[in-house]
Amino acid sequence: MSNIWRDSNLTSGPATAWNNFPYANSPNHGLSEERLSAQLTRLSTLLEANPTNDIRLQAYIESDLGGAAGTTNSVQISGYTPRLRQGYFTFSKKDWGFHVLMGQAWSLSTNYAKGVTPRSEQLPAVTDNNQIPGITFLRVPQIRIGKNWGEKYWLALSVEDPQATIAYSADLASGGRLPALRGYTQGPRVFYQNAGGLLLNPSAQYSDNPVPDLIVKGAVDTSLGHYEVFGLGRWFRSVIQSPDDTHSHKDTKFGGGIGAGLTTSLFTKDLQLTGNIIAGQGIGRYGASQLPDVTFNGQGGLSPIPQIRGALGLIGHPDPSVLLYVYGGIEASSKRRYIAADGMQYGYGVNDHNLAGCSVEFGVCTAQTRTLASMTTGGWWHFLDGTYGSLMGGVQYTYIRKFAFRGSDGKGGSVYPTTFGNTVYVTFRYLPFQ
Repeated sequence: MSNIWRDSNLTSGPATAWNNFPYANSPNHGLSEERLSAQLTRLSTLLEANPTNDIRLQAYIESDLGGAAGTTNSVQISGYTPRLRQGYFTFSKKDWGFHVLMGQAWSLSTNYAKGVTPRSEQLPAVTDNNQIPGITFLRVPQIRIGKNWGEKYWLALSVEDPQATIAYSADLASGGRLPALRGYTQGPRVFYQNAGGLLLNPSAQYSDNPVPDLIVKGAVDTSLGHYEVFGLGRWFRSVIQSPDDTHSHKDTKFGGGIGAGLTTSLFTKDLQLTGNIIAGQGIGRYGASQLPDVTFNGQGGLSPIPQIRGALGLIGHPDPSVLLYVYGGIEASSKRRYIAADGMQYGYGVNDHNLAGCSVEFGVCTAQTRTLASMTTGGWWHFLDGTYGSLMGGVQYTYIRKFAFRGSDGKGGSVYPTTFGNTVYVTFRYLPFQ
């Protein structure tokens, strides 16, 4: 059972859309919202078998009520739909140190507390279901192969399939035309996504991924803690009809990044330091704030946006029944823009838009997010523990600040729109069979 309060209205359930805090032009800015929710009630099942002393088989499925189909509402019965969080099968051969995972699970790029095997992820100990800005946060279908040496050194390869997130400074539906470049009377026509078909959501748009993402991670577990590094490769595709051309052609761009993470004790096992960082281009989808992966260049190709993301946290156990935490996180994007024949900038990170309206109620604001920074603190208290399970309560506070790219004030000057948000989260959870 959760209760969440925000000082700006996002009309969100028990997961905060960090990039959606409105600027002062919106009447929702400063209009607080408060919601009670039981949507995070979770059902999990783990099946295990050991056909030999060296082989272990596991199947795990995890779901909650965080789905929101077209008929869901909170008017009378607050009926929300089940959704798949995780569902995977694993095979491990202990004497080889060999591991295989197939199904939907936390991405291999997620920070881990030990090794690179599932259910050992080092997720923030927070209450908000959307975690915190700065972490790598996604669950996706994947095939993962891993190897360990003495459960101390780890190497894994994962083939994963997240969707691409696309942003552009002007309205552009798939199949529309970009503004013309100099020397042309019209711009290229671009196709980059389609509505969901069979067994997909028909009201959602799906990017055209040419191949899955590839992640390679190495990790080491020592007496001083867990340390890891990884590389991420992504490919983005659009279909382009160039100006005055009767045929289309496909254009594929490469993106990705390099990241690292750690989990270690500070002076005592009751105090942990955890952190992660990734830098690259086209990596926005891998963050909790959902900054865009790509934008368009003037020729109609997808252009990966340079980004950096990171978080650092302290986790303490002043008492066996109490856990306290504090985290800081940041996500930042750089610009990818071009100048069209009309003299205006297009893409992501443009700085010639009039953004004076961002600070005026009911004003027009087309600001694009440059940086999100946050601070989160909170704790958990296990006030009942035993063979019957664990009953706990959690309280969390998060402050977030959003900064936009520079724009004009309409009078020859510059403006840097910014906004902020405060959230307070209170939750109670009962975990049986702990």
